[in-house]
Amino acid sequence: MRNKKRGLAIVASSVLAMSLLSFSTSAHTFASEQTVSKNYLIAYGQSLPKDYQTAIKKAGGEVVREIKEIGGLEVRSTNPSFLNQLNSNSIVAVNVEKSYKITDGDPAGADGKPVTLQEDSDGTYWSLQWDMHRLTNEGKSYAVESGGTKTSSGVVHKAVVGIIDSGIDASHPDLKANFIGGKNFVPAGGYNNSVPAEQGNPSDVTDTNGHGTHVAGSIAGNGKVKGVGPDLGIRAYRIFDSSGNAPTAPIVAAIIEAANDGVDVINMSIGGFDNLKYYNEGTRYNDVADVILWKRAVQYALNKKVTVVAAAGNESLNYADKKSLTDYMNAAYGDENLIYKGVAIETPGGTPGVMTVSSSNKWSRDTLAFYSNYGNSFIDVAAPGGDNGPVYDSTRDLAKRDFTYRTLSTWPTNLPPNKATTLTPNYAYLHGTSMAAPKVAGIAGVIKAEHPDYTPSQVEALIKKTAFDYGKKGHDPLFGSGEANAYTALTGK
Repeated sequence: MRNKKRGLAIVASSVLAMSLLSFSTSAHTFASEQTVSKNYLIAYGQSLPKDYQTAIKKAGGEVVREIKEIGGLEVRSTNPSFLNQLNSNSIVAVNVEKSYKITDGDPAGADGKPVTLQEDSDGTYWSLQWDMHRLTNEGKSYAVESGGTKTSSGVVHKAVVGIIDSGIDASHPDLKANFIGGKNFVPAGGYNNSVPAEQGNPSDVTDTNGHGTHVAGSIAGNGKVKGVGPDLGIRAYRIFDSSGNAPTAPIVAAIIEAANDGVDVINMSIGGFDNLKYYNEGTRYNDVADVILWKRAVQYALNKKVTVVAAAGNESLNYADKKSLTDYMNAAYGDENLIYKGVAIETPGGTPGVMTVSSSNKWSRDTLAFYSNYGNSFIDVAAPGGDNGPVYDSTRDLAKRDFTYRTLSTWPTNLPPNKATTLTPNYAYLHGTSMAAPKVAGIAGVIKAEHPDYTPSQVEALIKKTAFDYGKKGHDPLFGSGEANAYTALTGK
């Protein structure tokens, strides 16, 4: 279910891919429509010029965020001519910044049959984690490498995964031993003052959405549910507020922060589209600044020896078919005033250096989950993200969705139970490429724990080499090199 906002110019998107949430593009009202305060994303050269503060002020703007490491700025201005005045200076690119709103594309409501979770005899939900059984060879990979070492004073984490998302419930019983801090990038009041309850506390990474906590459990859960690396350290970089809003600037800033913090892996279960040429009421715009800063941020992380993993997206699109991407943007977000003409780029999944993950399912080795994006030269590997089961896949009958084919993981203790379960707090069934990407991030984490000297390219090569060759023989558009597996990556078997 997608909201099409008439009269609004849609630019690049970065949104949660939660439980098959649709990827929303960002909405912004242009100066020709009304004079309001707007945010802009600016990419200078490789570094910020000495006089950038003066140039911004002269054009009628104020700096909101500096990303010095990659020559980026987030700027706010009420001047309708701000863009034109800045473009007269020596700036690489500038585009209107984003304000995103996620919408649930497949709600677990009355049409579905919520699941009542039944604990195993040992008090866990291990028997319900079909995805982890497959990824770990029935738990055998844990004996090879769990991501850390238990001591009398706690767990010594041998590798750390940074999770750029909606935060993490640090008090969750399955996560608290592995949580080692993080940073909140959401300002007071939320983005564009959309969430008045937001306090803007940089140290508050409380998950008020649920998405980030579910992702964290898939990586490093260690309790009733297990993650790929149950002793990996996890750090939260909170860029989404409770409404699911986030512009690009804090996301790329979070990549820089995570890299500077020394994480080994970054997981981004987020994504959307930039477009290199579009028209709003006849005026030409582009998202070049967005693309540049994404590339620079990812490269910065790679230079710091950080493996970067991202979700492929949930629109069932063939990324290799560029015309279909532009057609999709026009159908989903365009109108008589807003027309996309240029090449669409998925970010961050389409950014060079990122490991992009499609979503496999429980019941097929030949087809992806129905929602997963795919495409040659786009998908690196697949991982279990789950779906609604084979009956739904063949009928698309919402009443025949079986939530047990989704993936079970942690859910915030401060939120109401997820609708896919029956009054079961702290755990939830979700599906999406958001649920696939952290499986690969977890595999990358245990590889780094086992081989701390490995570079991102070596980590990626090992994951691809040891993936199960699903789909057509060899590298294919659906699964890439195949479905990633922790046990084979660690043992070569």
